[in-house]
Order: sequence, then structure tokens, then C-alpha cells
Amino acid sequence: MRLTEDSKIKIKEGFVGQKMIVLPPNIRKTFTGNPLLSAFYLTDIGFYPKASHHERERKTGAHEYILLYCVDGEGEIHINHQYYRIKPNTFLIIPRETAHRYKSSATNPWSIYWAHFRGTNAEAIYNRFLDDGQIQVREVPYDETRIKLFEQLFSVLDYSFNIKELEIVNINLQHFIASLVYYKQINPVTFDTDSASLSIAFMKKNIDKKIKMETLADHLGISISHYIRVFKQKTGSSPINYFNLLKIQQSCQYLYFTDRSVKEISVALGFDDQYYFSRLFSKLIGLSPLNYRKKHRK
Repeated sequence: MRLTEDSKIKIKEGFVGQKMIVLPPNIRKTFTGNPLLSAFYLTDIGFYPKASHHERERKTGAHEYILLYCVDGEGEIHINHQYYRIKPNTFLIIPRETAHRYKSSATNPWSIYWAHFRGTNAEAIYNRFLDDGQIQVREVPYDETRIKLFEQLFSVLDYSFNIKELEIVNINLQHFIASLVYYKQINPVTFDTDSASLSIAFMKKNIDKKIKMETLADHLGISISHYIRVFKQKTGSSPINYFNLLKIQQSCQYLYFTDRSVKEISVALGFDDQYYFSRLFSKLIGLSPLNYRKKHRK
């Protein structure tokens, strides 16, 4: 669906069930001297359900970054003559000071959560949103917890503009946006389906076993030489060294949280030789297992 010249109806606000708060200028001025707010703060926030005929154009852009998160329906966004289609469970961040235009579908109007935000951290989060420096529509599964977080911060704002309320709202908004921007990093198993990532998941499930290189390669159905090559490209390490590192990381948990002996821990992690385990631990951690336990349990 493209924008058409004969689209005459433009509704910026006024949808049944809408929520919208615009922070007044005198409130925004207080943010610059507050260490919890100066790096990231919102200026406007809202939710437009079934926003039929919703359209907005800013020929010189906005002073803030603009998040548009769609949970229903669809629409389109134009940024510097580039066209982006937004649909359920997708979002996009419009850069500040950049000409743009967006519009809800006439036949399937969108329901969007939106926010305008500024600050040095805002710029950093926007840069994390980009894909190799390019704007993209990002897709994330619907999460009721994320929606409840938005509703909560909106309720706090609706109640008060006191400084503590503004602080928690901006902290929660940053968390809300990060849950979108960093979704892949928060849920790596969902996205990492390459051979190395699948192998790492297999290692973690079999952390208590002694596994040969042949078994790791056979699990993926590829040759050993190809397996070693793709694994090292992904991790910078050989598969066996990486597997041993995972075991040592797990042993740190055992040393810290349990009273198991070093021998018991080495056996639980598939090491036949307790002394080999201790040497490997010292090499990777810089302390012997017993010294690690003594130091960190203090």
C-alpha cells in the first residue's frame, strides 16, 4: 500500500481508546541536570488503537528519535524517500532531524505504541537498532510482559510528573525499547541457527560428558574439517577448547554455590583426570579451583 495523492483525511490524534502524554517544556528542562535523565528521556508517548486514517508528515524531521511499535494492523513509513512497511509485531525507529512521513492502512489500520525520546543514550540505542548502518523494520514476537511495562510507565506518568516518577518512567522506557532492539541478544537460541550456534547448544546440554570432535561434527552432519572451520569463524576458538571453557565456567558455579570437592566437580563435568581438570582451570581462570573457592566465597 503506497501513499496516494487523493488521501484527504488526516487524523493526528483522536482515536477511540487512545492514550497520549506530551511532557511540557518546563518539565523537559529539568532533565538536563539530572544524571538519571539527561542521557535518555522521553518527550512524548502514546498508544493509538485501530488508528484509521492516522497520518503524520514532518518535512524537516523531529528533534527526537521516534519509536513506532505495531501490534495489530499495518501501515507504511517513508524516511528520506525510502519506503518501509510495518505490520503486527514489528517496529522501526525514525532518526531525529530526518524528513519522514507515516500512515496507517485505510483497510487494516494499525495499532501502535509510540514514543519520542532524546539523549546520548538514545543515540546509542538507535545505532544498535540499525543493521550495518541501515534502517530496517525489525520483527519481534508479541510479549505481554512488554505491553504491561508500557502500561505501567504510562500509568505513572498519568499520575504525576514528580522527579522520582519521571526517573522510573524513563528507566522503564529505556528497558521497553531495549527489549525490542536487543531481542535477538536476549533470546539467542531463537535466532542463532547456524552450525556453530547449534553445536554450542549441544555442548551445553552435554556439559557433563566427554565428547569427541567426531561426535560434534556428526551431530551436525558435516565433515570434521568443515565443522572446525565454521566453528572457529564464529567463535575464534576450536570446538574442544570452547567445550572445555564451558565446562570450566560451569565448574566456577559448582565451586561457588556447592560444597562438592574438586574431584566430584571434575567427574560431574566429564573429566577423567582430576589433576588435568585443575591444571586446565588454573590456565583459564588464573587460580587453582581451591583458591578460586576461597577467594570468592569470602
